[in-house]
Order: sequence, then C-alpha cells, then structure tokens
Amino acid sequence: MIISASRRTDIPAFYGEWLVNRLKAGEVLVRNPMQPRQVSRIMLAPETVDALVFWTKNPEPFLAFLPEIDTLGYSYYFLFTLTPYDVTLEPGVPDKGSIVEVFRRLSRLVGPEKVVWRYDPVVITDLFTPVWHAASFLRLAEELSGYTERCIISFLDDYRKVRSRMRNLRYTLPDSAQMSELASLFAGIAGEQGIALCTCSQEVDLSSQGIMHSRCIDGGLVKRISGRQVKGAKKDSSQRHACGCIESRDIGSYDTCPHGCLYCYAVASQAKARKAFEAYDPSSPMLCDSLHGDETITTPAPRKRAASARRQSDPGLQQGDLFG
Repeated sequence: MIISASRRTDIPAFYGEWLVNRLKAGEVLVRNPMQPRQVSRIMLAPETVDALVFWTKNPEPFLAFLPEIDTLGYSYYFLFTLTPYDVTLEPGVPDKGSIVEVFRRLSRLVGPEKVVWRYDPVVITDLFTPVWHAASFLRLAEELSGYTERCIISFLDDYRKVRSRMRNLRYTLPDSAQMSELASLFAGIAGEQGIALCTCSQEVDLSSQGIMHSRCIDGGLVKRISGRQVKGAKKDSSQRHACGCIESRDIGSYDTCPHGCLYCYAVASQAKARKAFEAYDPSSPMLCDSLHGDETITTPAPRKRAASARRQSDPGLQQGDLFG
C-alpha cells in the first residue's frame, strides 16, 4: 500500500506534527469527501506501507521530522512543486529564492532520486507568457541541476472554481500545438541539466520528443528507493484518464491548505482553509476534523508489503486534487 500525503493539502508545509503522530499511532481516519458519514480507518504500520509520497510546495517545516520517520522504518519520496510565480498566483508560498535553497537542502538530506520536481501548473497570462516561462524554467533547471533527476510538468486545468478566482488575470489555455512547443523547449533545457522531463495528466502525446507521461505515484520509484516490488498495482481508476499514477490511499483533507494559490482546485474557500489550519489539532486522528458520532467507520484489510493492490474507493479524488 502506498500512502499519498497528500494531493488534497500540503501536509509537509503545515501538518507535519500531525502526520508523525499518526505514524506513531499506526492508523489514521479519513473522511470520504463525497459521503461525509463514511470514514476509513487506514492502518499505517510500516509493514503494510510500501512508501509514503509527500506532495509539497514548502517542506522546510517538515525537515526536522525526517529522522524520526526514518527511525520508524518508512520509505518515502517527495513531489516538490516549485514554480517561478510570485504572490500574483501563490500568495502564501515563501520567496522562491528561499524555496530553491529548501529544495537543495532536502535533496542533500534524502538524495536527488527522492525529490521529484513539479513545474505545475503552467499558467499562460499576459504576464506569464511562453517566453517568460522558458526563461524561468531555464533559471530553475540550472539552480536545481544535480538536486533532482526528474521534472514533471502540467498545464492549467480550467475548473469552474479556478476560473472564478483567476478571472482577472486574463489567462489563456494553450492548444496541443502550443503545449507541444513549450514542452519541447523545456525538455531541451532539462536535458542539458541532466533532468528527465515528463508530463502529468496531459492528453497531448509528446513521446516523439522524448517526453513521456509521468506516474507521480510511481511503483518503479518505490521499488528503487525501498527495494520492494509493489505487486499487482494497477492504474488508479479514481484519477483522470491521462493520469498514470498507480493506486494509493490519500490521507489528506480538502479545504485545509492555506497557501492560497489561485489555481488550486482542492480549496473551494480560502477563508475555510485558513480557519481549518488555525484550529487544527495535531493529536486528532483526522486532519482538521473530528468524529461527529454518526459516521460509519470501516477498516480495509491491511496489506503486507508487496501484496496485491486493491482499488481505492474515494469518489472525492474525481473532483480534482491539489497537486495531481
């Protein structure tokens, strides 16, 4: 079993203490976002978890917890989203110069193979033009050279809640030819820095340019870092058609990330997300939540490492995820 922590919120940036408490407890409760009275108890014992996958824009507060997670016996890797945007799009993310240094520090701690760079999403506006993206990607690729082995890119998805937040930015959605042109340019830049480029959840086929579809939840990478084969793992059918991720269990909660990114489709209300963050209890078995007494709690049978994967039943993932 692979634990996703989390597509729905930035656990390393804001909820590291809660996560470590859950790992020590050996279990976590996760509310079904589409059926709130349905709660899953997910067992987190190291013998049942093939790997933890951390999705983040700023793991700096989380670095102090890594030795303890290592001692507990978990394998893990990071999907580190690092874009060149300023407060126009990412008002709650620290200055990117400092984030580059965090990226390098993390890579030195855990190894470049465990830190996957996500340049995601590519947003095209009057300010953030393709020319601007090419220059920005070049600068970041040079700064991250040697600190990562792979970069995953994706283009903005035009979700309704995102559309309303970004209506004043005059953004445009590139067609397949424009995506192919920019991705090809990125691939050349990345290749010069020793970084392989992949796409995430994009229908456009760029294989002729050596750009393959990525698996952010990647059984091959899990095997590489842990030495264990995730046997029987299937494509996660709860994700979009173009998503190549294998099955995992996400332990995050929607409307809990206070980064405030305008393009985020896992947060419907920034006020709600901020309130959740300010009130969260790191000792709670649920992230920014608690049981109300009317729930049905189910405990999926724990699977030993390398056991056959089972489909993750979580309709909420079909609504779109923070980093997916």
